[in-house]
Amino acid sequence: MKKNDAIFSRRVLKIVFHIPRGSTLSYKEVAQMAGSPRAYRAVGNIVGKNFDPLIPCHRVICSDGKLGEYNRGRGVKRAILLREGVIIKK
Repeated sequence: MKKNDAIFSRRVLKIVFHIPRGSTLSYKEVAQMAGSPRAYRAVGNIVGKNFDPLIPCHRVICSDGKLGEYNRGRGVKRAILLREGVIIKK
């Protein structure tokens, strides 16, 4: 991994770590906040590879309000978000 990739990954995970319970951010919003507005696919790859339960990657969703993927399964992502009070689009 290149040094810049590692720095970007740390930025992304730090942003995701601070998403409050009951809230979500889109992959695009996280990319913008991390300083690379067009790197939303990279954000998806980063959160998809994260298995640290302290980093709430389930709170990152698609810009259109759909869930997107989750490394523990979309059904698990849906259940966690519903439990946290997030309203999910079909």
